[in-house]
Amino acid sequence: MESDVVIVGAGPSAAVAALELARAGMRITVLEQGDWVAAEEFDGARPEWELTQLKRWHPNPNVRGRAQDYPIDTAASDVNPLMFAGVGGAALIYGAHWMRFMPSDFRVHTLDGVARDWPFGYEDLAPFYAYVEEAMGVSGLSGNPAYPDGAPCPLPPLPMGKVGRRAASGMNLLGWHWWPGSNAIPSRAYRDLQPCVLRGTCGTGCSDGAKATPDRTHWPEALALGVRLVTGARAAEIETDGRGRAHAVVWIDRKGARHRARGDVIILCANGVGTPRLLLMSGLGNRSGLVGRRLMMHPYAGVMGTFDEDLESWVGPAGQILTSMQFYETDASRGFLRGAKWNCMPAGGPQSFRAGYTGGTLTGGWGGALHERVARKFGRSFEWGIIGEDLPDERNRVELSESLVDSDGLPAPKIVYAMSENTRRMLAFHTARAVEAMEAAGAVETEVTPLIRDCGWHLMGTAVMGEDAETSVVDQHGAVHDVPGLYIMDGSTFPTSSGVNPTATIMAVAARSVLRLIEARADLEPAA
Repeated sequence: MESDVVIVGAGPSAAVAALELARAGMRITVLEQGDWVAAEEFDGARPEWELTQLKRWHPNPNVRGRAQDYPIDTAASDVNPLMFAGVGGAALIYGAHWMRFMPSDFRVHTLDGVARDWPFGYEDLAPFYAYVEEAMGVSGLSGNPAYPDGAPCPLPPLPMGKVGRRAASGMNLLGWHWWPGSNAIPSRAYRDLQPCVLRGTCGTGCSDGAKATPDRTHWPEALALGVRLVTGARAAEIETDGRGRAHAVVWIDRKGARHRARGDVIILCANGVGTPRLLLMSGLGNRSGLVGRRLMMHPYAGVMGTFDEDLESWVGPAGQILTSMQFYETDASRGFLRGAKWNCMPAGGPQSFRAGYTGGTLTGGWGGALHERVARKFGRSFEWGIIGEDLPDERNRVELSESLVDSDGLPAPKIVYAMSENTRRMLAFHTARAVEAMEAAGAVETEVTPLIRDCGWHLMGTAVMGEDAETSVVDQHGAVHDVPGLYIMDGSTFPTSSGVNPTATIMAVAARSVLRLIEARADLEPAA
């Protein structure tokens, strides 16, 4: 199998890279360990959707337990990493919250004396944000005062509904920033995307074809341009030639047979766990000792408010109805550095009330307890979710497990991750403020969830970018310092995590990197 470029993974960043390379006339092979998932396979339009999300569509691969997933050793982690193997990647079951990083996110060391600055800034990435937002049909209200350019969106926002209006009333009373949420969900028919019908089941896959996912926004055109996308293909090793240049990916099919995909360039888009795992299995790119280290996963907390009126809070989108950046920037008087984004979300269906925190203790369950909570809360509750900036720590890392293997006998990743004291203080401050916001909006009851263990959607930092090969894994365009011809174009390269959802930035950075690669085609040496 000979190609100009071989890409590992078929998620958002891989889709951007493959499409641009195909438009440039290159021969592309994409290796994806999962499968295509048709919209009708998702259960959002069926009454059992809340039950199937407990297993089949659960975001934790250890819970799903599918052969195309790899198991993850999380015994030494405070947070479970979440992902999905399939054409479209974890975006197939993401909430579609769409946020640009803030300008300060690229200058954390300069501003706060911790972590490190990015090699480029917000103004450098802004054109690429706009580029991927147009492709994804992002809906939102332009002019957000939290951003210097207002973070323009190509489509108008989704309706705020009763939940959004109630949440906004509390923020207005307090004088705190809020803005209609921006989501990768079209508010009207857009290209191959249907308008959102507000089912509120985004997190288990969109059965209506309305959520912007790469299998709908990018891969059809890429395939039409000749991209070869191989599903059921698990990457096992990156091979180098006699000059030390990456020139092939060894992959395993569903029957256990090994194959080799050769290319002039290899691009890894396997997420912040899968990419370092493959590098470690291959013994490549680790001169700095940072492959797998500096793992950031955005510990997540939430405050649920219950009201004495019907808010129709099962109505979607399950993305963000409102956002707030009121407490995003550092204020040292709070006792921690950096901040968090708030996202207002509907409470969802009856099963979302199966358990909750009362006085700091987890309560609830099935049977009578569930019936009581549903009667009291269903349709009358919503959540302020809190995504706190997760500062990098080299002790938080991805390793290769010595005892756990996947279905092909390859070592599973092991996660070593401890939530920092800075993060604990941050989440405590923000949940306290969110309680104030709920009470200002008229909540008659609030519940604080201090940390949700299954919250590791955002996998970043494990192959950090930088200009010095001794202190980073890749340069600012994703080229691995030690291995010519090998690139990384996913969240692994992020120096810091921000306090917002990273998909917009993952795709924008991938666009910036791949367009640079195309411009430098003269550097694409033939494989030996």
